[in-house]
Amino acid sequence: MFEGLNSRLDQIFKNLRRKAKLSTEDVEVVLRDVRIALLEADVNYLVVKDFISSINQRAIGSEVSQALNPAQQVIRIVYDELITTLGEPVSLDLKGEKPRTILLVGLQGSGKTTAAAKLARYLQAEGERVMLVVADPYRPAAVLQLTRLAKQINVPVYSAENKKTPEIVQLALTSAKNSGVSTLIIDTAGRSQLDKQLMDELKSVCSIIKATEVILVVDAMTGQEAVKIAKGFQSVIPITGLFITKMDGDARGGAAISIRKVIGVPIKLIGTGESIDAIEVYSPKRLADRILGMGDMVGIIEKAEQNFNEKQTAVQAEKFRKGKINLEDYAEQLQQIKKIGSMSSLLDMLPGNLSAKTISTEDADKKLNKTLAIIQSMTLEERRNPETLNANRRKRIASGSGSQVQDINRVIKEFYNMQLLMKKFGKLDKKGLTSLLR
Repeated sequence: MFEGLNSRLDQIFKNLRRKAKLSTEDVEVVLRDVRIALLEADVNYLVVKDFISSINQRAIGSEVSQALNPAQQVIRIVYDELITTLGEPVSLDLKGEKPRTILLVGLQGSGKTTAAAKLARYLQAEGERVMLVVADPYRPAAVLQLTRLAKQINVPVYSAENKKTPEIVQLALTSAKNSGVSTLIIDTAGRSQLDKQLMDELKSVCSIIKATEVILVVDAMTGQEAVKIAKGFQSVIPITGLFITKMDGDARGGAAISIRKVIGVPIKLIGTGESIDAIEVYSPKRLADRILGMGDMVGIIEKAEQNFNEKQTAVQAEKFRKGKINLEDYAEQLQQIKKIGSMSSLLDMLPGNLSAKTISTEDADKKLNKTLAIIQSMTLEERRNPETLNANRRKRIASGSGSQVQDINRVIKEFYNMQLLMKKFGKLDKKGLTSLLR
């Protein structure tokens, strides 16, 4: 996410930090380089113009000239103005009479159906009783696709054969009221903003259901084209928010930075991966952190909270505190890490020199999978009693897991190192920090 823009800005700021004092010419060079980086990232040129102008007004004044660290102050100004450009966070509107309706609209292929399932999972976790609606009578596989996704999260799906979209929506609304559903998510057919007939159909749907939210689903990888699409939909129906999908595949970031500023509609949600739980509430600050290479530690914590079983984690934590873990526990912790996401997605959320730019995510994922394969090739007795792993057993495990004996030795060494570290941390309660320094 934002890899290209992040790399360019990182280099610009590295050069800036080398200067103890900044002249007007230095600031002009930085702003020129930032302008080029944003334009290359496919940010709308009017947005870039306003952004650079705002930075320039602050950077040439006393705010920078009187700062103890002028270079750092310029970076801070860029950060502040980036957050301003990205807009204020706005939550989904879930007030009013139930069932509240959320209408998802957008181009074909923008990721609406997957976005509908992700949104259903998110709202379900928030305590909502959700129903999904297939309001796409034109695509034969629409019902099948949404039903398969809905099964993963145990959410009901409403569909109707041989009905037009307005009829399907009206019937779904009646069904939701009778079923005690609190939120209805309607997945409409993909359509171009230039198709008058289909856009008139959306107008009709909006007049029937009086949707609580009309969310335009936009593919981040379309760049500035996303702005044109949004303007087209906005001219016909009352768009209340944006759901930007495929953010993980967009190395430039132009759509995310431009679209809110240009059309004046808040981004409410973003899709950050293919899995059904890869959804985030839009946060300008966290997005700015990622763009400027500051990471997103809050995002990592949220992913952990979503995937960790509280009771199970508490039991494991106590074992780790006492240093009484075995290879079975070790493998369980690695599986928990895998549930959060790929090493690539996690490292992308780490700041600076800990990020995916400095660590090979491919190697990290391979190593994690190989370690799990090795432990799973052991017998239950071996996993619970690692001290039994003699040379012959290690050869057998290497053969069974498609590894080398040295790989087995590495896993066991890493396990013992962690066990030793956990024992030392466990002593902190009684002996304090000095136990770690012995």
